[in-house]
Amino acid sequence: MEENNNNKRSKGGRTPKDDPSIHRHVFRLTDVENAKLVSLFEASGMPNKAKFIISMLFSKEMKSVKIDKGTVDFYMRLTSFHSQFRSVGVNYNQIVKLLYRHFSEKKAAAFLYKLEKQTAEMAVLCQKIIQITEEFEAKYLKKQP
Repeated sequence: MEENNNNKRSKGGRTPKDDPSIHRHVFRLTDVENAKLVSLFEASGMPNKAKFIISMLFSKEMKSVKIDKGTVDFYMRLTSFHSQFRSVGVNYNQIVKLLYRHFSEKKAAAFLYKLEKQTAEMAVLCQKIIQITEEFEAKYLKKQP
């Protein structure tokens, strides 16, 4: 019975690879060459230098992604601005319902007239925002062919 238990025991550890990387190559770089290699590696976004160098040697496709923090910040603020506009729209509907519920029709119409003026100003502002956004996209977010 003890022999059966001993045979079923696993050795533990990692399972061996089918094709392990056993060949090692060493090369030296100057300061300028090393700086260029490091900057290319950082721009590539790859997890480690060894995979980066192998992909460069064997001409695998390299993708480097540059993230413009100003553009990201612009879109984050634009998104939050859009959500604020949505909340204004919801509040607008609630105000109209409350005006007609709690005030006479004449008084509610007077308040709505004031609200309508403010809404027209907000619409002009919204058009300016759209124009600025389109200019920003044309100048800074040019699509590369």
